Amino acid sequence: MKVLFVARNFPPTTGGMERFLYHAYTEIARDHHTALVGPAGCAKFVSMGASVSAGPLFPIESILVTCQWQACRVARELAPDLVVSGSSITAPAALFAARVAGAKSLCFVYGLDLVVDNFFYRMSFVPLLRRFDRILSISENTTRLAEKVGIDSRKIGLLHPGVTLPVEGHQIDCCAFRKLADSEGRIILLSVGRLSERKGMAEFIERSMSTLIAQRPDIKLVIIGAEPDKALRHARGQTQRIQDAIKSNGLEEHVTMLGRVDDEMLSQAYASSTLLIFPVLDVPGDTEGFGMVAIEAAAHGLPTAAFAAGGVPDAVHQGVSGYLATPGNYPQLSAMILTHLLHADNERWRAQCVAFANEFSWDRFGERFRSICVNLVSQ
Repeated sequence: MKVLFVARNFPPTTGGMERFLYHAYTEIARDHHTALVGPAGCAKFVSMGASVSAGPLFPIESILVTCQWQACRVARELAPDLVVSGSSITAPAALFAARVAGAKSLCFVYGLDLVVDNFFYRMSFVPLLRRFDRILSISENTTRLAEKVGIDSRKIGLLHPGVTLPVEGHQIDCCAFRKLADSEGRIILLSVGRLSERKGMAEFIERSMSTLIAQRPDIKLVIIGAEPDKALRHARGQTQRIQDAIKSNGLEEHVTMLGRVDDEMLSQAYASSTLLIFPVLDVPGDTEGFGMVAIEAAAHGLPTAAFAAGGVPDAVHQGVSGYLATPGNYPQLSAMILTHLLHADNERWRAQCVAFANEFSWDRFGERFRSICVNLVSQ
């Protein structure tokens, strides 16, 4: 089978969608001849000799024009059986390339791309999604959103993102992380992810931290992540909001912001912590597509306490890999966290989390994705 894979969100840019699409490309390219149309610098992240065409990340007009031209050129040369669009932003290019080649078409959707409050986008891009032969959503919530914008439910499939499982038996030395986070002898609550309004960290600090510290003064909240710098849609200022919340509540000794860290330090953070905190918000025009960080934490044996917003319930299994509170119910979320700190059997939780995460391995993701693609082409 010959596949044309078209994606803007792909390494060297970073983030959950980029990791997801990198693995989607890698898994389909494992068994099938696959050409990539991606962002500048993407060739360094695929196998030597792979067919790669690269274009700009910004501005949006350049993305659309360059991606369209490259996708059509490659489609004529490759004559693919299937064209895959990494997201709705590349949907026009992928759909036209599929028409040029007489190929089947498939597009991934994530949630935000279905609810973003932009008139031009909703009138131009969303209708194109209805023309794809197959739409793959990353969560049950995203599936509902896809149906809500008029995509035929018979075309929609569910494919959860995967996770890289830690090497079995690998011992992690956490000394460097604990020193960096100034957390020796403290109970660590961990937050990992981009600092955006949807992640809800400022609100969690303002509405839950004082309650938690009153019961457990040894708590330390460690925040890993930074504001995205290459997103098409992002209101800046969350770092300052979080810093203001820390200062105004007198929590300087209880909250540490580390910014971005490397993978080794992130593994140390997961291994050192007692709970991952994921208090995502239901923000108009924005939604949490899945919550990959909760699966990553579970793979390291770390449970999550989260609001059941957006696609998070797909990534956190209540009582198995963590706790789900009603969105916006901070007293309930705080009570769940305190109950875990006081009464949890950590070894039991660790075993449950790892078993849950194993179901989301990239190998299993790859098997499912390749099967979906082959079945689509054979129809």
